[in-house]
This record gives sequence, structure tokens and C-alpha cells, in this order.
Amino acid sequence: MAKRLIPLFNRVLVEKIVPPSKTSAGILLPEKTTKLNSGKVIAVGPGARDRDGKLIPVSVKEGDTVLLPEYGGTEVKLGEKEYHLYRDDDILGTLCD
Repeated sequence: MAKRLIPLFNRVLVEKIVPPSKTSAGILLPEKTTKLNSGKVIAVGPGARDRDGKLIPVSVKEGDTVLLPEYGGTEVKLGEKEYHLYRDDDILGTLCD
């Protein structure tokens, strides 16, 4: 049975993107050039509530590619895959093609 995690409040479930360590021609890339801390949004919570009880929705959606902070997030393992949970306001930005 496959497990599915649905984040609560303003949390975002992210699968980190591991950049390739070598090119298609087989040239090894230095670690510094491959270090862009990004991930794909897998699931989002409904959002947080303000003082008046109004819902503030999460600013990203499933499928977005996001820029993540170097540190932070909570590691979650579901089956064989590894994910990270971040608060919506910890995500630095959305990456566009």
C-alpha cells in the first residue's frame, strides 16, 4: 500500500531535485556547479489562518519548481522516496523555465 502525505496548515511537501554529476558526453561536473538547492512541490497544505480566522492560502502549487534554503525543512521518508517538509514562508522563490 502506497502512503500519501497531505501537509497541514501552510506546509509544503517537496522532493529535492538532484542535479546530474556529469554531462551527456561523460564529463564530470564540479560539485559547486551542480549545487542549486531546488525541488518539485509534491503536495501543499490548505494554508494558515490570520488573527481574524481568514484563510491565507499557500503561495505555491503542486508541480511548481521552487528554490529552497540551504538549511531547514523536515526530512520525511515515504517508502523508498525521501521528501522534505517546509513552511510556505521558508521557500525562497519559484523557478520558471
